[in-house]
Amino acid sequence: MKNLIFLITAGFLFASCERNTSTEKASSTDSTAAGKMQVDINPMPVDTMGMMVKGDIRLLPLKGSPEFSDAVLELNAPSENSKQKSGEPVSFKYEVKNYKLRGSKTPNPSCNQCNESKDGQHIHLIFNNEPYIAVYKPDTTLNLKDGHYVALSFLSRSYHESLKHFEAADIRQFTVGNAKAKSVDLSKPMLFYSRPKGEYKGQFAKRILLDFYLVNNQLSADGNKVRATINGNEFLINKWQPYVIEGLPMGENIIKLELIDKDGKLVDGPFNSIERKITLIEEPAS
Repeated sequence: MKNLIFLITAGFLFASCERNTSTEKASSTDSTAAGKMQVDINPMPVDTMGMMVKGDIRLLPLKGSPEFSDAVLELNAPSENSKQKSGEPVSFKYEVKNYKLRGSKTPNPSCNQCNESKDGQHIHLIFNNEPYIAVYKPDTTLNLKDGHYVALSFLSRSYHESLKHFEAADIRQFTVGNAKAKSVDLSKPMLFYSRPKGEYKGQFAKRILLDFYLVNNQLSADGNKVRATINGNEFLINKWQPYVIEGLPMGENIIKLELIDKDGKLVDGPFNSIERKITLIEEPAS
């Protein structure tokens, strides 16, 4: 049973994305390294009118991805508030309609050089706002430690941009083993981090996809916003859409996302502030 989850359809669509060499968890592996791919990167179609600049870093909205507005994701197991046995794999059973998983790369003429998972379109499965697991089959099993889990699932294009409409996602909670159930209020506004993730090499490190997921929430110029702090530079985002980050230096980069209210205060919730590190690597000339 799908829990109540209020999602806003993205106002802009995404036509190109970052390349990276990040290894996905579970059944996912990203595309081959830069040395085995073309590096003549075409300019990405971006909305320069919405560009934000802080220092050397630029944040630009992206557009151009197919919308898949009729795609549907249902999670039939595990059930809401269920108790899973300790030490046994947890079975996840999805029903996907009007969207092909595994082996299907998202059609996008403007994105023919984007980094895509070699296994195609998939599901992002996020536990407690930890880095997502990529799931490519409707039925899969995962070994989970004892604990309480809030699980967000949503459909993802092959280049890791999320589908952002109501029917394309599911959120629920369950417990594994003897852990105490926390009964998180899933009706409150929540922010989940999706991309970027892992390592990015060479030419593929020039433009990095920024994508997050909202639950029970709207963004607006005079309401809630996402504050993205990239290497200490703050960007206020008031539209839910994919972005590209340009101008990041080689080495370690720190990205923090926060859901804030109209007064700039953090919205109360267990997942509304999250910080991640990614690494950009400059490949030597061949």
